[in-house]
Amino acid sequence: MIDRILDKDSTTQRRAIAKAITLLESTRADHREQADELLTALLPHTGKSFRLGISGVPGVGKSTFIEALGLYLIDQGHRVAVLTIDPSSTVSGGSILGDKTRMEKLSVHERAYIRPSPSSGTLGGVAEKTREAMLVCEAAGYDVVIVETVGVGQSETAVAGMTDMFVLMQLPNAGDDLQAIKKGVMELADLVVINKADLDPDAATRAQAQIVSSLRLLGQHGHPDHAHHDPKIWHPQVIQLSALHGSGVDAFWAAVLSFRALQQGNGRLASRRQQQALAWMWERIDAGLKHAFRHDPQVAALLPRITAEVAAGRLAASTAARNLLQAHGKRS
Repeated sequence: MIDRILDKDSTTQRRAIAKAITLLESTRADHREQADELLTALLPHTGKSFRLGISGVPGVGKSTFIEALGLYLIDQGHRVAVLTIDPSSTVSGGSILGDKTRMEKLSVHERAYIRPSPSSGTLGGVAEKTREAMLVCEAAGYDVVIVETVGVGQSETAVAGMTDMFVLMQLPNAGDDLQAIKKGVMELADLVVINKADLDPDAATRAQAQIVSSLRLLGQHGHPDHAHHDPKIWHPQVIQLSALHGSGVDAFWAAVLSFRALQQGNGRLASRRQQQALAWMWERIDAGLKHAFRHDPQVAALLPRITAEVAAGRLAASTAARNLLQAHGKRS
């Protein structure tokens, strides 16, 4: 499988990538061991792409923009991989995984690869194995990897912790001045894109002015990465475009290239990736500890009685949690 992933001219490469990501997403213990071996073998071939995270509310036009951007980049000689995250139902657990239908031209292009994945309850707008899927795409030779998030709102910030550049897409009439300066996803954005600017040019211009003002305000209140007095630091920008008509895509990519050159020059790109790798390690440790706790025989033996007492109001939830943790700690 590794040779087929690395073979850029192989007609079976796309199938090998799909199988590799499916293996990474599997929860079986034997598959997890195989996935770890695969990642270790692919690791020397990763890290050469530019990782672009794109977020925004549902309906802002993320898929339309990504297709327009992807086709533009392919014309420029790039190979583009797109990892899209689809929300999972809290009732049935299923996902539609229909993002490819919104990218009809890009999904069939030989120099593009699109992989939809379910969020499966993972918070932050990304899937649990998005980082690992990104490495597989990088090893396969895709030099631009785009991660499209679920699109759930202001708490969708996890993608900023796994990409080189975080892009936030906004609508022209997305709120008032107060909405524009709310903290959270806005202050993490490296670039803000106001899509569908052709629908209401005046509203788009007002929104751009409001967001520029809010980003300047955030930078002046001690944000070290957005300090406007330092020319060596990237200052978040706001641009308008229309993904449907393809206008403004070239200006967007020019801003991305400017960001990349500046971040590489001041060493922040490499530092950002190092911090992300360490954060990824601790995230997997947390997930592993949670899995071990849930499968602890002593915890399983105590759980029915303790949950019944909590439900009946005879035991505080915090006390119940502490008792279960102590039982797991004794076994450890």
